[in-house]
Amino acid sequence: MIQFPRQSLMLALPAAILLSTSYVTHAATLPSGLSEQDISTTVEHARSAFNVPGIALAVVQDGEVVFSRGYGRRTQDSASAPVDGRTLFAIGSNTKEFTTTALAQLVDQGKLGWNDRVIDHMPEFRVADPSITRDFRVSDLLTHHSGMGQGAGDLMLFSHSTFTRPEVLAGLPFMPFTAPFRSEYAYNNLLYVVAGALVERITGQSWENVVQKRLINAADLPACQSTPPVKGQTNVATGEGESSVLPDKSALRLPAVAPAGSIWCSADGMARWIQTYLNGGRAPNGRQIFSQASRDALWGPHGLLPLPDTADATKTHFRAYGYGWFMEDFFGLKRVWHTGTIGGMVSYVTFLPERRSGIVILTNHDDHGATYAIATTLSSYVATGKSADWVTHFLNEKTARQAANAKKAAESGPGSPARPFITLSHDAQQDYVGTYRDDWRGPITISRRGSELRMSFSHADGLTGTLSALPHDLFIVRWDNREQDGEDDSYVQFERDVSGQVTGIKMQVIGSDFSFDAQDLNPKKVSSSGSE
Repeated sequence: MIQFPRQSLMLALPAAILLSTSYVTHAATLPSGLSEQDISTTVEHARSAFNVPGIALAVVQDGEVVFSRGYGRRTQDSASAPVDGRTLFAIGSNTKEFTTTALAQLVDQGKLGWNDRVIDHMPEFRVADPSITRDFRVSDLLTHHSGMGQGAGDLMLFSHSTFTRPEVLAGLPFMPFTAPFRSEYAYNNLLYVVAGALVERITGQSWENVVQKRLINAADLPACQSTPPVKGQTNVATGEGESSVLPDKSALRLPAVAPAGSIWCSADGMARWIQTYLNGGRAPNGRQIFSQASRDALWGPHGLLPLPDTADATKTHFRAYGYGWFMEDFFGLKRVWHTGTIGGMVSYVTFLPERRSGIVILTNHDDHGATYAIATTLSSYVATGKSADWVTHFLNEKTARQAANAKKAAESGPGSPARPFITLSHDAQQDYVGTYRDDWRGPITISRRGSELRMSFSHADGLTGTLSALPHDLFIVRWDNREQDGEDDSYVQFERDVSGQVTGIKMQVIGSDFSFDAQDLNPKKVSSSGSE
């Protein structure tokens, strides 16, 4: 039996009434020495440590579902219904493996090759460098080694964006390259939107229909869908941030980002997805959804990544990205995994193929700590047969990070004695008022509302905020929408020409949210009028 800190055992007891068991198949059993109580203890320890309202988890062992259960509540409200194995969660970037699997089906059918040039299927495809456009392959859409910066183009995809996929593709040529083509890893959602458009181009159907019919329905994934929940669906989780509840599921209706992060699924549904992958593309219902060769291509290393800080403890010597999957060595075994975050929810899917084992964890809180802790604790036991308390490790890591960030903010952050806010006169504020236009993001308006300066982006209801002034034409924009708990608040530096006229804006996100790629913007002032 796994040994845990005494306090974690106590945490499991009062939560017993909040857990709900779902279906399992009993042809296989949990690994020797690992009990259902051990799993529940780990989950409840993590749920309490990271303040997560609800968690759904399923375990596959020897290719069979041996554990599926819900813990806690669907929302932050203590009176809300309990989570179970059929509760829908937004799985965020775990959508990416559905997109790559849809492409794999086209490869199996001979309609596409991983090494095909994108322009041979989509002649309108363009990136900033014409020579790279000509050589950009289907595989380059998927491996996060394009040379574009981390999170390039995400401002067209999130924050209640209303951009369409064609508009997103039209903005692609304006994304700057920050590294040589194929030289280094930088996570990219935008190119997965292109991958989804490629699926649509070849099949003649929407990405949503292809994924729903050819993957989710074909594999009989219960409680799983390619589009957000609609009115009348009740067994649905609501996401939460560190300091905010995100109740409006309509905020997750982001059609442009769909191929990179729109799927909703349950632990039971994702458990069958795990089984399908472990069985070389054959679903539990016997249908061959994709080939073993395609599974191997999806799980093959196509670009190296830096090692994690846990590398020594988990005996990890390499980490790579395949087609929609991360992979690494883990206690001497191959480990394949991916995470996803959207709308205050986090998902984690991980495999140990040599053990024919997989785990899915779904939470309704945007802190990754709980999912990382549970996945690492259970995976390490499956790999080694030995226990370890990864919950405490990731909690200590979070505590140290928060303390360091708070110290830095107090010493040199905006509003600190070293960088005090200032008050601007009406005339001084008027210098900044006007409309600015960015080549890929479109119009940005600076207006006055009473004594405040306001910033507003087009095509996004979630990008309006108040500007607070620092010296030297520098401001902080604090967004009205606090879904990201301030992680996307940004510096706004106004530029002037030699005559002193304001001509443009540069931006840089303050927090760690790389999905707010403000640094890629280059808006120029096109008019001097603006009101809200």
